[in-house]
Amino acid sequence: MTTPPPTDREGLGARLLFVLALLSATAPIATDLYLPSFPEVQESLHTSTTMVQLTLTAFLVGVGVGQVVWGPLSDRYGRRRPLIIGSGVAVLAGIVVVFAPTIEVLIAARFVQAFAAAAGMVTARAVIADLLRGFAGARSMTLMMTIQSLAPVIAPVIGGLLAGQVSWRWVFGVILAATVLQFIGAVTTVPESLVEANRKATLGLGDLLGRFRHPIFLAYVLTQAFALGTLMAYISSSSFVYQKVIGTSSTIYGLGFAVNALGLTIGGLVSARLSRRHVHPAHVVGIALPLMIVGAVVVLLVALSSNPALLVIPLFFTVLCFGFVAGNSAALAMEHSRDAAGAGSAVLGGVMFLVAGIVSPLGGLAGDDTAVPMGVVMCGSAVLATLCFFVARFYVGRHPESESAFARQF
Repeated sequence: MTTPPPTDREGLGARLLFVLALLSATAPIATDLYLPSFPEVQESLHTSTTMVQLTLTAFLVGVGVGQVVWGPLSDRYGRRRPLIIGSGVAVLAGIVVVFAPTIEVLIAARFVQAFAAAAGMVTARAVIADLLRGFAGARSMTLMMTIQSLAPVIAPVIGGLLAGQVSWRWVFGVILAATVLQFIGAVTTVPESLVEANRKATLGLGDLLGRFRHPIFLAYVLTQAFALGTLMAYISSSSFVYQKVIGTSSTIYGLGFAVNALGLTIGGLVSARLSRRHVHPAHVVGIALPLMIVGAVVVLLVALSSNPALLVIPLFFTVLCFGFVAGNSAALAMEHSRDAAGAGSAVLGGVMFLVAGIVSPLGGLAGDDTAVPMGVVMCGSAVLATLCFFVARFYVGRHPESESAFARQF
């Protein structure tokens, strides 16, 4: 399945876009879904809490290391071959996870599963960069990341419903089923988007390390990462904020999660519509980020007030703003890494994952009876995202030709 990389296409087909979104959603599907099952895993495998937590750590490390490896590989050997190999190995590792007899086997299998599945995360962004440029690329990237961003919002809800109803092995079985779907999608739907002539002659870390010498690319990557940090600060703290601080039931908590997921989806769909109308993605991000700061500041002010129930309003608004930022900032970053899209995708994913991992636990530093730390982290992340974005625009102002693909068309 070979497709040359045309740059005049208006977008990707719905099926390919969905498969790419599924491939890029590996981490939240494979982590958030089984978190509520931690106590059962501990009891079933006769181990300690620390050892169970290592199954999550192993997965996170595997995803980070995997992206660094698969990115350059895809630039050297094309997108399709590494993707199919990685997706296939992830399925095999997922089977070992389901039937793991000991905690040590489970930890090792989770690392391999994550390392292999990272091929899909890297490839998804690289394929869009290969096939599309300019507004078409921004639109498809936004739609893909809108679908992808729903995963960390929905997965904990599904995991909570499964926990206590089925064995933890069945929960991992659901994750395995998603991995199988990823493999089938990779084989049947994802084309080879990097033609032979555009592949790297050698395999090395030069292109990967070279991404850090491109200030515009790096600034956009950090914009995306810190914007995601704002979202992750909310997601990681949402359970105790809704149920402990606001005082809602678990049912209302799930409903609140769903409403905010709807806001994120609305932001992404409207953003994609703007790309179709040839509105520069930087204009969209330049408006959305200050509004995200406003939303985060209001979250903090409400958290400090005596009416915590009002948190639901600024939280929805802030998540809505992220829907406008996610795909556009990623598309801008990838536009500045067209010479090595695989390496660029690896750096983008790796930095996002690093920032999200650092930010996620910070919202609970002061305990589970206050939303103030969450508000502080959301404010800080939103401000850092905005500062990085303005750094990127400063450099673009000095090199406007670097974004000629987004020249407005009439």
